[in-house]
Amino acid sequence: MYDYNLLVVGSANADLVIGVERRPGAGETVLGSDLAVHPGGKGANQAVAAARLGARTALLARVGDDDYGRLLLHSQRTAGVDTVGVLVGGAPTGVALITVDPSGDNSIVVSPGANGRLAPGDVRAAASLFHASRVVSTQLEIPLETVVEVVRSLAPDSRFVLNPSPPRPLPREVLAACDPLIVNEHEAKVILGDACVSERPEDWAALLLAKGPRSVVVTLGAEGALVASAATGVTRVPSVKVDAVDTTGAGDAFTAALAWRLGTGESLAGAAAYAARVGAAAVTKAGAQASYPTAAEAGALEAKAPEGGALEGGAL
Repeated sequence: MYDYNLLVVGSANADLVIGVERRPGAGETVLGSDLAVHPGGKGANQAVAAARLGARTALLARVGDDDYGRLLLHSQRTAGVDTVGVLVGGAPTGVALITVDPSGDNSIVVSPGANGRLAPGDVRAAASLFHASRVVSTQLEIPLETVVEVVRSLAPDSRFVLNPSPPRPLPREVLAACDPLIVNEHEAKVILGDACVSERPEDWAALLLAKGPRSVVVTLGAEGALVASAATGVTRVPSVKVDAVDTTGAGDAFTAALAWRLGTGESLAGAAAYAARVGAAAVTKAGAQASYPTAAEAGALEAKAPEGGALEGGAL
């Protein structure tokens, strides 16, 4: 019996968000909306998203001993996340500077802060969390050597989920543990590098599988997603038609929902279909963590969505 459905190892940031009519060009200044501050970071987002859906969730992360760090801890605890693994101090809390245009699309610059101090030793010290978790999920807003240590610390029967964002080349040891590796178009092309000789997502999935992951999920925004493994081949997953308000953090909601559902024994295609509905619900509200749906809200979207509809705004 596992104590946690999901352990998230990753970043925790304060999101500083400004709405703009258009993004500035080089050397240009534009006026924006009032500054809004929200709890964010890919790791913290995934933990909150999973907990709001009902998953027993823990977070291993590092924040600063400052107001932003306290904001992040409060958000996690309010959502029901176990914060026993959240370390405090060593550097200021990470910050993400986010601009959001009228269509809901965003651009993000991240100052890692304390996230860059989440070290392999912190992972080894949290061995009890790994042995108590059915699924472990991480991203690349923490040092790559820490991600490698996460892979080495996995319990024998646990499942590892990786969203390689921001993308970079990955060691074979990490790729071989992924089940699945979750990428969007940009991330797929960075990881494939010169091997990306096609514009077909099905080919990206096949090429990524050849690099070692046990399974792959490619998210395609308005086109939904596709899932692939050597055992089941490639399956398309439709998205859901919604009016996008803000796509910030929607990919994190997708990853969290998929990881949790895999831990319940659902198939990869079934988990991805559920995750697509959760991601769609998230883009209908502003912000990242504040937009994440409960299981009931995700279920209501499923009930009213036309089968095969499109998700507007490229949330995934």
